[in-house]
Amino acid sequence: MRRISLSRYLIEEQREKGRIDADLRLLIEVVARACQRISIAIGKGELGGVLGEAGSDNVQGEAQKKLDVLANEILLEANEWGGHLAAMASEEMEEPYPIPSRFPKGGYLLLFDPLDGSSNIDVNISVGTIFSVLRRPEGATNPDEADFLQAGSEQVVAGYALYGPTTTLALTLGNGVALFTLDREQGAFILTGENLTIPPDTREFAINVSNQRHWEAPMQRYVDDLLAGKEGPRGKDFNMRWVASMVADVHRILTRGGVFMYPLDARITQQGGKLRLLYEANPMAFIVEQAGGAASDGHQRILDIQPQRLHQRIPVVLGSKNEVETIVAYHRAD
Repeated sequence: MRRISLSRYLIEEQREKGRIDADLRLLIEVVARACQRISIAIGKGELGGVLGEAGSDNVQGEAQKKLDVLANEILLEANEWGGHLAAMASEEMEEPYPIPSRFPKGGYLLLFDPLDGSSNIDVNISVGTIFSVLRRPEGATNPDEADFLQAGSEQVVAGYALYGPTTTLALTLGNGVALFTLDREQGAFILTGENLTIPPDTREFAINVSNQRHWEAPMQRYVDDLLAGKEGPRGKDFNMRWVASMVADVHRILTRGGVFMYPLDARITQQGGKLRLLYEANPMAFIVEQAGGAASDGHQRILDIQPQRLHQRIPVVLGSKNEVETIVAYHRAD
């Protein structure tokens, strides 16, 4: 495996392969540097005074952690001046964040979940940042919410940073998935994996089984069949893993296979699901598909869903392709 920096990798993608332009390359580098800053803040923990509640709620009415607020500010500040963006949208904010008029506007829109899995922060479990890049629609000189409502298939870049024992960055430019590891001594992300591939079959699943009684019938039947093991209709034993941090659960699937599920549940039917389409489902679906996996809401491909709202929520099933197709079949049979 060649060990080159993220910057070198992106320069090759721009100049030698023509897959990205200079603005997109610089935008990705800015996001990566912001993720490094977030990683440092997380690493300090209690020593940095960043643990605990912020005393405020986000747009979804969820209590914010101090690190939710800090990570959001880091990403906003890092990206507002570079001339690569026209606007940003954050899971933590009700409205899009326009680039200040004193800075030049670029041709891209950035969406992000600044700190996914933040409920795990205070117990020192892995969390992450998820991001997605769209092209600014032609003529959208001052982008508003409608300009962000593009199907996931329109994404030009998606990625996540996982803040765990090491800080890793998974990135797709629409031509496979590459993995980078943060070298803290160099202060740079170094390429440590290319063309990642999710095995099509698996015996591992990630879901919060404590919610099973609230799920729709097809998902209840599917998980019952998994738990029945080799004596059941699937004829094999399955293992369950659940971190309660989407980035960590998806990273495990990206590196060794599996299926991640956050199904519709009777308590959240009115809001459409738990996970946000634009900030979590779309970027993760793009990454998973680029690694040979599949992503569905149980009925249709996630990347084909036309967003209706900036903070729209949906059910999510993603991971090993054959297992995702099996789950969709359970829903069709209902």
